[in-house]
Amino acid sequence: MNRLLLARTATLAGHFGLIALLLAWQLWLSPSTLPSGLVLLVLVGPLLLPLRGLIQGRPKSHFWASVLALLYILHGAGELFATVQDRPLAVMEIVLALCLYIGALSYVRLRGGVIPRKQRDE
Repeated sequence: MNRLLLARTATLAGHFGLIALLLAWQLWLSPSTLPSGLVLLVLVGPLLLPLRGLIQGRPKSHFWASVLALLYILHGAGELFATVQDRPLAVMEIVLALCLYIGALSYVRLRGGVIPRKQRDE
């Protein structure tokens, strides 16, 4: 498996895994006391913004998804220390967000950056 395909697979797995985990977490596993629509809008809504570009393989969308992944790493770390019963879910969130982060940045790097460099004439 080439590295570009591996980075893309890790990115999509982390992204769709985060969406599925957050939906399950907030709707069934450990619902919040706040209105679930609001919680889903705040937690899952940002993940839907770069989705089209990720599916199409655009480097800019991968870059912005990696920036978003940092927020989910912070959210998972906060939940890890704040709520004892949600620790396994928080660890899963951190792992999926790291997968998204590393995969997306690797994809951008392997594609030549957000703004592709011009080839030098030799």
